[in-house]
Amino acid sequence: MEQRVIDTLREVFELNGFIGIETRAVEQGSSLLKKGETSKEIYLLSRLQEVGHESDTPIEDRLGLHFDLTVPLSRYVVEHSGDLAFPFKRWQIQKVWRGERPQEGRFREFVQADIDVIGNGDLPDHYEVELPLVMVSALERLREFGLPKATVHANNRKLSEGFYRGLGLNDIEGVLREIDKLDKIGADEVAKLLVEGCGADEDQARACLELAELTAADGAELSSKFDALCEKHDIANDSEAYALARQGLDTLAMIVDEAARIRPGSVIADLKIARGLDYYTGSVYETFLDGAASLGSICSGGRYDNLASQGSKKYPGVGLSIGLSRLVSYMLHTAGAHANRVSPASVLVAVWNEENRSASNLIANQLRARGIAADVAPTAAKLGKQIKYADKLGIPYVWFPADESAQDASDEVKNIITGDQQPADAQSWEPDTVYAQQTVTVEA
Repeated sequence: MEQRVIDTLREVFELNGFIGIETRAVEQGSSLLKKGETSKEIYLLSRLQEVGHESDTPIEDRLGLHFDLTVPLSRYVVEHSGDLAFPFKRWQIQKVWRGERPQEGRFREFVQADIDVIGNGDLPDHYEVELPLVMVSALERLREFGLPKATVHANNRKLSEGFYRGLGLNDIEGVLREIDKLDKIGADEVAKLLVEGCGADEDQARACLELAELTAADGAELSSKFDALCEKHDIANDSEAYALARQGLDTLAMIVDEAARIRPGSVIADLKIARGLDYYTGSVYETFLDGAASLGSICSGGRYDNLASQGSKKYPGVGLSIGLSRLVSYMLHTAGAHANRVSPASVLVAVWNEENRSASNLIANQLRARGIAADVAPTAAKLGKQIKYADKLGIPYVWFPADESAQDASDEVKNIITGDQQPADAQSWEPDTVYAQQTVTVEA
């Protein structure tokens, strides 16, 4: 299933103009540390001759396995900036490694799927709505594998920072890190952390939580609710803090409204979305599946202006990332019949007897030429055994070639999941979308 999900994502990404790249698994420690408090996640590498003496070398000077695909991207952009056409739109699907405690949905080695757009010096805001819509489109395609509907929850760091500063708070990164824990530990515990670790008093902490409770489906509703909250907490609309918050609010309103024009309901404003990593500078996103609250976010990301740089030149970007292995693990446990698919074939062509195997091979080749994955039964066993073989591999259709001894006989195909059996022609038959294993584009 994982490979089929990868193929689907790649197809959607490339349909939207993203270019695939692959980067090395090993990065310099100084690059890996760019994303903030990540040293505990990094697997560092040692040569046998160095074992026992690793502490003599600072982490910044050592090599480690990349724990995400954004850090390698920033290095790639700087190294190839002279050859790239900006804005540079890239997709990347590769393994990453993290020092996690293995548990359900958490792995030390897993596959990530990323899309990013990188600018040279500047990057228009419209990419901050384009990328979540591309991801929603990709996740929509995965619904044929049994995945529920996905919704992107968006916020903007400038909006949050402006509000916090308007309250009189200065440890903005600390507040964002604590707010990011809301879904895990609840509002009361977050309020305690804001007071104990971020210098907030009780009223300021509760105001931060009130902001986090704010959601909206359109820009007008967002603006109205936010201004009411500012008025409640005496944040003047002519202050620098409000001006900063308003800048973020306008971008967030644009994202929600533009997304609604293209895919209504796919993106909502949700001001509890914080993304604890400190390198995000604008929009931030988390993506949730209907009816899967316990799974948490399955796709996250945001805008970053300072991660990649070369001297005074900046390469701002916006990106989103799917923890693909975690998502596939969820799908395997919830996707019903699709989770039992072992073979990539949609059809198993039966063989009446070995003398007529060539007829079965011809049917399979006709289906393959039209992009329908097909296999041929390994032996001319009894039909019941051939059907059981298809069922064990999760192949939903069994094709019965026409009986050449019967007049006006035609091929028939049986859906072994539903039991339905119909006449079929290999030049025109199509599998039902819900049962189609894979589709490919075949050029004549």
